[in-house]
Amino acid sequence: MVKRIIFLVDMQSFYASVEKVKNPRLKHRPVVVAGDPKLRSGIILAACPLAKKQGVKTAEAIWQAEAKCPDMVVVKPNMALYIQLSYQITRILERFSDMVEVYSIDEQFVDVTHSLHLFGTKEEMAKQIHDEILETLGIESRIGIGENKVLAKMACDHFAKKRPTGVFELKLENIAADLWPLSIDHLFGVGARMRKHFVMMGLHTIGNLANYPVKFLKKRWGINGEVLWRFANGIDTSPVSNQTHRTQKTIGHAMTLPYDYLTAEDIKVVLSELAEEVARRVRKQGYLGEVVSLSLRGHRFDVNEGFHRQRKLAAPTQLHDVIYDTACALFDAHWTGVPVRSVGISLGQLEKKEMRQLSFFDDPVEQEQLAAVIDRVKETFGPTSIIRASSLTGAGQAHNRAKKIGGHTK
Repeated sequence: MVKRIIFLVDMQSFYASVEKVKNPRLKHRPVVVAGDPKLRSGIILAACPLAKKQGVKTAEAIWQAEAKCPDMVVVKPNMALYIQLSYQITRILERFSDMVEVYSIDEQFVDVTHSLHLFGTKEEMAKQIHDEILETLGIESRIGIGENKVLAKMACDHFAKKRPTGVFELKLENIAADLWPLSIDHLFGVGARMRKHFVMMGLHTIGNLANYPVKFLKKRWGINGEVLWRFANGIDTSPVSNQTHRTQKTIGHAMTLPYDYLTAEDIKVVLSELAEEVARRVRKQGYLGEVVSLSLRGHRFDVNEGFHRQRKLAAPTQLHDVIYDTACALFDAHWTGVPVRSVGISLGQLEKKEMRQLSFFDDPVEQEQLAAVIDRVKETFGPTSIIRASSLTGAGQAHNRAKKIGGHTK
């Protein structure tokens, strides 16, 4: 069996790098890309290396970053431009392999197993990719190499970014020396909450987890426990596929609110808008969904005041009213009255609309046809050409969201 060769190509400080290319006067300035400081979105989305050297971190508030780096230049995000350039990067990578998988807006996997011989060694090919992106777009990249996706990802995140060449190969036979000494939160898939669980079990490093009996992990966390154990041992059989994001299991939408919402009436206005957006996207992709999930976060960063709950529907749907009513039921059952900072709704267990079992007592076809007509009107005349009356209240965010891409200014 041929050993795979996977690259993870990551753009260095992507948003900030794009802004420096767009405005050469910022080349030697500490640049950060951030939302409007007057709103909740005033957090650092990206920081260039000069800003990072002064202690600026992504996801921190602008005022915190300014205390460390008073001379930093704050630039508002241009999401439409970033998406366009991400697409161009994909086109560049496809010159090196037909197996390119977009992982995020600034990261892409490339399977070069069967094309490497055309470009030399792994290091030579990585340099050619780096140089091509730099010459075409002016953006620096880092490349992690591994025989599977998880090794390539961790090679990039924990090693390539620290190398002068920006390239590092994490070999399976070397993970005991290179990977296992790292703290457990360096393992791909381990967040803050999972880290706490592992530390309480005495698993402080990736090596501790890799050598822990997998049967106990499976007993406690099911398949997820085994997956993390496999990652710690450098095992990942998932393919690099350009079809990965074309078949979805869940479609969701979330919103960080411009101020703390205090009443159920106001919060449900936002729930309605989120349900509308989720339903529209589900219909556009030809799906029906069976599970509605609601996520809510409180206004305090130091205390977890929110919740994440889900409910299975009696029948698959793509309609706003069903999604909204279910989300409201979850909200009424679990909200404790804390001020709300952000909220999200998703519809999961998706299936193609072509095949479904209709109910004898509830025929949704007419409602779906009406929703499809409204979708076409919005596509022609804009997302706010038809909106619910509740969105015209002070709590409504439909008009503000229509001016943005991915929650940020277009």
